[in-house]
Amino acid sequence: MIKQIFGKLPRKPSKSSHNDSNGDGGVHDNSSLNSALGPNSLNNSKPGSASSKPSNSSRSNNGPLNSHSSTSNKSNHGKKTASLASQAGPISASGVYEALPSFRDVPSSEKQNLFLKKLSLCYVVFDFSDPSKNLREKEIKRQTLLELVDYISSVSSKFNEVAMQEVTRMVAANLFRTFPSPNHDSKILEMYDMEDEEPAMDPAWPHLQIVYELLLRFVVSPETDAKLAKRYVDHPFVLKLLDLFDSDDQREREYLKTILHRIYGKFMVHRPFIRKAINNIFYRFIFETEKHNGIAELLEILGSIINGFALPLKEEHKLFLVRALIPLHKSKCVSMYHQQLSYCITQFVEKDFKLADTVIRGLLKYWPVTNSSKEVMFLGELEEVLETTQTAEFQRCMVPLFRQIGRCLNSLHFQVAERALFLWNNDHIRNLITQNRTVILPIIFPALERNTRGHWNPAVQSLTLNVRKIFSDADQAIFDECLARYHEDEAKQKELQEKRELTWKRLEDVAASKVVSNEAVMVSKSISSIAIDKGTAPKATASR
Repeated sequence: MIKQIFGKLPRKPSKSSHNDSNGDGGVHDNSSLNSALGPNSLNNSKPGSASSKPSNSSRSNNGPLNSHSSTSNKSNHGKKTASLASQAGPISASGVYEALPSFRDVPSSEKQNLFLKKLSLCYVVFDFSDPSKNLREKEIKRQTLLELVDYISSVSSKFNEVAMQEVTRMVAANLFRTFPSPNHDSKILEMYDMEDEEPAMDPAWPHLQIVYELLLRFVVSPETDAKLAKRYVDHPFVLKLLDLFDSDDQREREYLKTILHRIYGKFMVHRPFIRKAINNIFYRFIFETEKHNGIAELLEILGSIINGFALPLKEEHKLFLVRALIPLHKSKCVSMYHQQLSYCITQFVEKDFKLADTVIRGLLKYWPVTNSSKEVMFLGELEEVLETTQTAEFQRCMVPLFRQIGRCLNSLHFQVAERALFLWNNDHIRNLITQNRTVILPIIFPALERNTRGHWNPAVQSLTLNVRKIFSDADQAIFDECLARYHEDEAKQKELQEKRELTWKRLEDVAASKVVSNEAVMVSKSISSIAIDKGTAPKATASR
């Protein structure tokens, strides 16, 4: 009975709660924080204490954060109900999620402690799947997050390590979570349906957006010392941010794009790691999953990074182009990120024109065969690359390149044929072609003639006539030579076709006359005569 009476009396906060250890560096290894909407992402420290030491001890061991039944928590909070402990982290002794005073209402000497208390209050992650649940508490947290954003934006003194640690812990508790894996059998279908689907909206966005804004303000703040902050914005933290790029919510990916770019700019020590981590995401996408929502945003970041590469380019960067960027063209959903990919590819060629041959041959390697819309995209990217290509690199790849362009010229899909013919509208490309007309014209002349005589689309026919005129004006002698050769080849083809038809006619006649006999009909290899063997065993007449 005496123990029960003493158990109901409020306990004095422990003095040790004011001593926050910052040297553990384990804040970013809290993998349990991935369960954003579950009780494991919550802690039940008191917001009234200066640094919430009990909650720090429960998080610093990198274990699950649902240790609400630990001895220290029991002694600090009394007998709370299990439901309250699972719904909220830093709650008051009465078990109620209460708002803290405004920064305007406390003296300057207390603002740092209030900042830490407000961060601790925001460790709570509410369930937004039920809009009617915890409305008051959600609004308190939203207002608290907005106050934190304003404080970080207006602070005039350097953040100490305690503040950095608590900021990154609060961010991790709210943002880092695991997305459900898509059904493996339906992932390809989903990629085709992505453009038609309504954009996914995370119901927790009212809180997530402010947390992202807080993290962005913290990273760009001049009061954040990168040399100290790199202990907390470390490799595990960056990896968790990169994992979030697979979010279905485009608003979240846009924030992540901006934040990661700022981290790359401020934390120079992390730059090689960030590039390598993005590489690994691309490799997994290309060779394993073929499903990722954030490829376009990652490529947009890389476009800015590539633009800042120093010359001469490192071998590491060239390998990234060959092993990651060029193979990204083979994906069935390349249309989702092709604009950003094309920009990255063009940046490489502008940095080092000698890479043009490598890039063009890479495009030819992954050139689409049955996807006409993808082929139009490839032709557009090819034009951008050729626009920065020098003569020497152009000459190395022009033969296979114009064999492919010739096939595009004869495409029955008029947009493909048109896009290929539009290459001659570019002055630089037209000059490259004209300079090498003795090689290029014989390759594509048959395609031009076939278009002129028989393409179903009038616009394609008109554009083809314009291209023919460009060649004839540039070098009439070569044009006439190609035309004569085309007529010769056409005559030979016609003669061969007549021989084939005659052979089939003879075969039909022989088959009709010998239908009742057992005689075997043999055709010579030259398809010029028919031998009939009246014996029981047929004799081979074709020489090997």
